[in-house]
Amino acid sequence: MDALRVAPLVVLALVTMWSPAVQNRAGYLALSAALLAPLLWLRRHPTTAFSVVALVSFGQWLAGIDPLPANLAVLAALWAVASSCSFPWALAAGLICELGVFLVLVSWDTVSFSMFFSGSIFIVTIWLTGLYASTRRRYLEGLEERAERAERERDQQARMAAAAERARIARELHDVVAHNVSVMVVQADGAGYAIDGDPEQARLAVRNISRTGREALAEMRRLVGVLRQDETDRTDYTPQPGLAQLAELVREAGVPARLDVGGGPVELPEGHQLAVYRIVQEALTNTLKHGGPGARALVELGYTGSELVVRVTDDGRGAAAPRSPDGHGLIGMRERASMYGGTVSAEPRPGGGFEVLARLPVPVTRAA
Repeated sequence: MDALRVAPLVVLALVTMWSPAVQNRAGYLALSAALLAPLLWLRRHPTTAFSVVALVSFGQWLAGIDPLPANLAVLAALWAVASSCSFPWALAAGLICELGVFLVLVSWDTVSFSMFFSGSIFIVTIWLTGLYASTRRRYLEGLEERAERAERERDQQARMAAAAERARIARELHDVVAHNVSVMVVQADGAGYAIDGDPEQARLAVRNISRTGREALAEMRRLVGVLRQDETDRTDYTPQPGLAQLAELVREAGVPARLDVGGGPVELPEGHQLAVYRIVQEALTNTLKHGGPGARALVELGYTGSELVVRVTDDGRGAAAPRSPDGHGLIGMRERASMYGGTVSAEPRPGGGFEVLARLPVPVTRAA
C-alpha cells in the first residue's frame, strides 16, 4: 500500500526527467529518490518521513535547485502528519510548509502578498483536510469503543440478572424439597406407629413416602443445575405459592384481569406450580408497568394432557410500550420454564396489546 501511494509521484518524476529543461538527469534522479523514498514509511512513521523530506527540500533550496515534481512529497507528508499525529505536530508541519513557500518565492525574487497567499491557501487546504480526517477517525474509533463497551455492559447485566434469578429459583426449590422431605419424615413416623396396629394405614403411608420421595428427587436434580453462589440467607421458609393461589394473584394484580382454565386439571409438582405462578406474576407486572392506563389482562391455563399452556395477554400499548426484548423479567421467565423443559415467548400482538406464552411439559406420571 505504501508503494502504491508513492507510485504516482514516481511516475510523474520519471516522465519529467526526460524534459529538455533537465540538464543533469543523474542529479535529478538522485534528488527525486531522496524526496520520494521517505514516503515508503510515511504511514508507520509520519513525523520522521516529513522531517526527512523537509530537510532534503531545505538542502535543495540552499543549493539553489528549483523545485521538482518530487517536492510534492512535502504535501503528502504534511497530510499524513495532520491526519495521524497530535495537533502540535500537525501545526509544526503546517508552519514548516508555509516557510517553504516563502523561501521558494525568495529564491525566485518574486515575493508578493498575492503569490504567498495563493500558495498558503493550497497548503492550508491540505492541512485542514488532514485534520478533518484525523478528527473523523477518532470519532469513529470512539463510536466503536462505546458500542463495544455498551455491548459488554449489556452482556454483563444479562449474566448478573440470570445469576440473581438462578439464586432465587434455587432458594425456592430448596423450600419445595425441604417441604417434601418433611412430609416424608412425618409419613415415616406415622407408618412406624401404625405398622403393628393398622398395617393398611402403614402401607398407605409408605406409598405416600415413595411418591413424595420421587418428587423430591426430581426437584433435587433440577436444583443441581442452578446452584446458589454466595447465598447466606436461608431463613425464609415461607411456603411458596402455586396454582391454588393464581386466582388471588389475578384479583390483586393491580389491573383488571380474568383467569380462565381449560382442559382437565392435572396435579402438578410444587416446582411446576411455582414456575407457573411466577411467570403469570411477571407477565401481569409487565402489563401493569407498560400496558398504559385502562389496560386489561387475560390469564389462560390450558391442560392438553402432555403439556400445560400458560397465556397472558393484554390490550395495552403493545409494540409502542417501552419494553426491552432482553429485559430481566423475560430472562427470569425463560430460566424458570427451561428448568422443566418448557419455553417462553413474549411479543406484541398483531391487533394491539402484548402476549406472554409459556409451554411446560407435564410429567408423564402426572399426565397418566
